Amino acid sequence: MLRTMRVIECVSESILPVSVAQLSQRTDIPKATLARIIGPLISSGYLALLPGGKSLVPGPKSAQMALRILGNGQFRRECQNVLREAVHHLGETCNLTARDGDCVMYIERIETIEPLRMHLEPGTRAPLHCTAGGKMFLSQMGRDELERFMSTLTLKKCTNATIISPKELSLELARLNKLGIGLDNEEFIAGMVGVAVPIRIKRSEQPVAALVCHAASARLPLIELQKKIPVLEAYAKKIEGLLGSRPTT
Repeated sequence: MLRTMRVIECVSESILPVSVAQLSQRTDIPKATLARIIGPLISSGYLALLPGGKSLVPGPKSAQMALRILGNGQFRRECQNVLREAVHHLGETCNLTARDGDCVMYIERIETIEPLRMHLEPGTRAPLHCTAGGKMFLSQMGRDELERFMSTLTLKKCTNATIISPKELSLELARLNKLGIGLDNEEFIAGMVGVAVPIRIKRSEQPVAALVCHAASARLPLIELQKKIPVLEAYAKKIEGLLGSRPTT
């Protein structure tokens, strides 16, 4: 059972599809044993094979399980409390997002009381390349992983400000990597801007989620919203605490 959970965990942690050979190396499980584990996981929907049958990705059951864990019970109530505090402090909508394949998924969200706002239900998916949370996830990838991932990403134009040039997007992501944040300057929805900060279980790991603050650009231009990043980072640390984060030494 523990080996089965480790296989699901390893595939889910990987930014790119995982081959059986890579999975064997990362889990230290022999290929013959992996074959016996993987078959039932694929048939039950916890893993899926890409076309060609050589690489594994999380299946729909894994995504559903992750969403239930993040969006249910005690964590959901405590997360809502943190988001509510953040919205009260910042005056703008805040939400928790996670990467789901080539999209970003809204896990939990508390709206501002201001009249101009963007309404998105938990579970909604949005593109990675033009959202604050999505760009934060992309910017935190290693160079080789990002290049391979970008080659499979469809850069759809959502507004006049959406970056659809791979070269320009790569430059933007390099800039955001240095800043350690994600920015959306009316790239997903015209008239809306956003900033995102990472949430990690451990300081050295890839972000498991992003805390995002959105605002109407007419009320709060992006340059002004960026001034709120230190406050947003403080609330991100509170959510890391809910996830059991422990500082590395």
